[in-house]
Amino acid sequence: MITGVTGFFCSGKDTMAEFLQQKGFKHISLSDIIRDELRLRGLKVTIPNLTRGGNELRRDHGPGVLAERALDRVDHARSWVVTSIRHPAEVGTLRGRPDFVMVFVDAPRRIRYERSNGRARKGDPVTFEKFKAEETRQMRPQGGDPAAQALAATRELADQCIRNGGSLESFRMRIEKFLKKGMFNYCLPRPDWDEYFMMVAEVASMRANCVKRRVGAVIVLEHQIHATGYNGTPRGIRNCNEGGCPRCAGTAPSGADLGECLCVHAEENALLQAAAFGVAIRGATMYCTLCPCSYCAKSIINAGIREVVYGAGYGQDAVSLKLFRDAGVECRIMVKPMITVTPVFHGRKPEG
Repeated sequence: MITGVTGFFCSGKDTMAEFLQQKGFKHISLSDIIRDELRLRGLKVTIPNLTRGGNELRRDHGPGVLAERALDRVDHARSWVVTSIRHPAEVGTLRGRPDFVMVFVDAPRRIRYERSNGRARKGDPVTFEKFKAEETRQMRPQGGDPAAQALAATRELADQCIRNGGSLESFRMRIEKFLKKGMFNYCLPRPDWDEYFMMVAEVASMRANCVKRRVGAVIVLEHQIHATGYNGTPRGIRNCNEGGCPRCAGTAPSGADLGECLCVHAEENALLQAAAFGVAIRGATMYCTLCPCSYCAKSIINAGIREVVYGAGYGQDAVSLKLFRDAGVECRIMVKPMITVTPVFHGRKPEG
């Protein structure tokens, strides 16, 4: 679950984020992303600079850039709270996740001004007039700038509005009420079995060492994984990405000079893995990120695989599909999965 939180100055956005953190949520602030940018530029962290810096980032990199950077840090293993959302495009970007819910926190202006004075944060407006002026500037794009903050339009996109004009306890009770429903209504959908095993095949493909194409395969029997495979040179042979395969190291066009290729295909490696460890696979389903080639198709048939599910076409689909059809092996291409696996390398060069 990803809970987006926005609202007016001192409405209780950070308080809500802190409360959700106590419930196990991980916090990301879009303002912190802007603060990091200001520090890199050697600028003071003030409300005008935050507003200006955010507008410049949206103008230079697209209106959803802050949300994109936030999603780069978000995983699927926990719940998250994202604060300081101030542009409709940020909401649109976050809605790319099916478990996202947008909350707008509100409170009377005078109460919020008193809270601002009470916290005495550096850069906050000192007078009530300045407080109103800063808030007005955030409400709608100044001068028609599409990259500027547009809090009024963002508010219109909220799924929930939580009032915070009373005691802290009453505010927490409202958050609790929202959370009890939200944890179920906005729970990340589970992938079905096809999606799950194809995602595992995608992960297996990341281990491939072939420089031409990375492919993964998974053999499944009764919803249990029996073997996996990825393409690359045989065991004991220098990896393809280290120059071990002369064809891949050359410039041969796709489909040509296949006899020179030393790489073992992912499907074949999965079959060999099962054979090497005596794992029964007769009647199993094989998930492949690409349609098997005709050579692998023949091995798949003889291994007793009952069904093949693949994610995308290759170059010999017609031949392979005819082989499967004639041999009675079910074969189908998988529709676009709900969730895909995206590799993220945090500053570490991936190994071969």
